[in-house]
Formats: sequence, structure tokens, C-alpha cells
Amino acid sequence: MALTNFTEDENQKIFLELFCAVEFIRGVDSEIIFLSAINIFLSITAFLGNTLILVALYKETSLHPPSKLLYRNLAITDLCVGIIVEPVAVTYWTSVVKERWDICYYSLRTAAFSGYTLCVVSSLTLTAISVDRLLALLLGLRYRQVVTLRRTSITILSIVGASTIIWSLFITTWYLRIVTALCLVIISFAYTKIFCTLRHNQIHVQNHVAQGQPSQAIPLNIARYRKAVYSALWVQGTFVVCYLPFTIAVALMPQRGIPISAYRAWHFTVTLVHLNSSLNPLLYCWKISEVQQAVKETLRQLFGRSS
Repeated sequence: MALTNFTEDENQKIFLELFCAVEFIRGVDSEIIFLSAINIFLSITAFLGNTLILVALYKETSLHPPSKLLYRNLAITDLCVGIIVEPVAVTYWTSVVKERWDICYYSLRTAAFSGYTLCVVSSLTLTAISVDRLLALLLGLRYRQVVTLRRTSITILSIVGASTIIWSLFITTWYLRIVTALCLVIISFAYTKIFCTLRHNQIHVQNHVAQGQPSQAIPLNIARYRKAVYSALWVQGTFVVCYLPFTIAVALMPQRGIPISAYRAWHFTVTLVHLNSSLNPLLYCWKISEVQQAVKETLRQLFGRSS
């Protein structure tokens, strides 16, 4: 089958030619099989873990609904990685080993487009979470009036709409780079502002205590808020750790004449990206006490019903 049937521009054609080529599998077929096995395992854990988190979030009632909706959207994104991106990636690797180039082209395009789209959704959702935490600090008592479930739902729909604007692989790649850069700027600003404000509030509370006017309400609220901020930071930090090697590998990859080392790096960093979708459910259970309790209750009901 002609390669031109699968491409829309020259850059996309080059990409498919390089990653669906017989010379790349020589000497690395065992690594591809190993990575395929890992991704099958990660696909299962991402599916089970994020399904459990979605059930727990549905049952949990103490979290602020807009914040819960943002985490639910992130969990759905990770679930899609487990049931779409990772199986398609395994299909691509299997087709390379079997030298089924017709399947290779289709699966590679599907994995690239779906992976990049879900990456944009995750980046924008994490940005929305950082802005949500900043608004909770700046607005105070007005936060629940301003940040409503309806407005958050509109934000989620906008995120999904902005993530599905795809024309070609080349445009999608650059779109992802621009969105990721903007998200990093906004997230950095939000958390810098948060910690500067928290520092100012801490000094304010210490001055009240020094003047013999202790206020228990302020430090207790700040302590609870600080815990929520650190929970969000753990999720965002894990995202950066898992995605940064892939971003560097893609940025340094030449357009033509890709060496085997770069090809191997691309495969391993893709697997690290997929790992993020399996780690997030663990972070929710570890860092968000409300989700942890809901997960325990869900598992207790599930195993109790099974027994």
C-alpha cells in the first residue's frame, strides 16, 4: 500500500517512514517485546485504578464539586490512556516486530494523535486545577460563589474542544508544544502567587500572636488549604517528571536519519508517559484523604459483596 495514502504533509510522511521501517527493529526487537509487555500491564493498572477513582469520586461528597469535577476529568483522561493509547501503542510495536507495515502506519497515527490530544487535555486540566487553587486563596468566602459547578463544566468542555483541534501530525505536535509552554507559565505563576500569599498570611498570623491576639480560624483554614495545594503539586510534579523526558527526546530528535539510540529513547520515554496514568490513582489515594476514604469504602463493599 502506498505511503501517500496515509499522509497529509511532508513532515507526517517522514515521521511514518522513519518509525515504520524494517531497519529499526534489527537488534531492538527484544526491547520492543519487553516494552509491549510493560504497556499491557500499565494499560490494565490504568484502567482499574482510574475506574476505582471515578467510582470513589462519585461517592465522595465532602470535596468541593468544581474541584472534584477537575480531578474526575483528569481521571477520565488517564482512563482513556489505558484503554485507547496504550493498546494502540502495543499494536504498533507488535506490527513493527511482525513487519506488518499497513497496520504499523494506522496504529502509529492513531497512537500519536490520541496521545497528543490526551496530553493537551491533561495539561489544560492541571492548569485549571492550579488556577482553581489560586482562586480559592484569593477569593476567600466568595470562592464558592464564583467557582461554580456550571462554570467549571464549561471550562472542561472548552478544554476538550481545544484539545481536539487536529489537522495533521505536524500541526498537532507544534500545537502541543505551544499549549504545554503556556500551561507551564500559568502553573508556575499560580503556585508562585500561592506560596507568596501563604507566606504573607503566615507572617500576618505570627504578628497577631505576638500582639496577644491569636486567631485559630485563620491558621486552621490555611493548614487545610496548604494540604490541598501540596496534593495538587504532587500530581503536577509527577506529570512533569513523566512527560519531561519524552518532551526532550522529541525536541532533540532529528527530522531525518534518526539513530537507533534516539529510536530507543523515544520508546522508553513513551512508556514513562503512559506510567503517569497508572501513578495518578495512587497519588489521589495517598494525598487526598477524602478520596482515600471513598476508595477504602468502595473496596470494602466490593470485596464484601464478592465474599
